[in-house]
Amino acid sequence: MPLIYKICPAPLWREAEARGRFDGAPVDLADGYIHFSTAAQLAETAAKHFAGQDGLLVVAVEAERLGPALRYEPSRGGALFPHLYAALDPQAARWIAPLPRKADGSHAVAEALA
Repeated sequence: MPLIYKICPAPLWREAEARGRFDGAPVDLADGYIHFSTAAQLAETAAKHFAGQDGLLVVAVEAERLGPALRYEPSRGGALFPHLYAALDPQAARWIAPLPRKADGSHAVAEALA
C-alpha cells in the first residue's frame, strides 16, 4: 500500500496522540485540510516549509486507509499532493520517525524514510 507522509512538530503530534485526533498544524487549519506529501515530494516539502526547524517527526500513513476524504490536488508546479479533508486518527499512522537535521542544516529525509 502506498504511504503518504506528514511532517509535524513533535509536541503537536504527541498532543494529537493524547487526544486521539489530529486536526492539523496551523497551516492545515488555515487551508481547511491536512497537507501530506508523497515520498518523492517529502524532501522539497521539508526544505520549503520546515527549513531550520528542529523537533520534527515524519508520520507515515497508508493512503488507502483514509478513504474518500483524501484527495490528490495540484500544488507546487502542478504536482498532485495528497490533502486530507478530515481529522486524522493518530492510530492510522503506520510508523513515526524523527526528522533530524544534517550538518548542512537540511533535513535528513532519506534517513527518516529508511
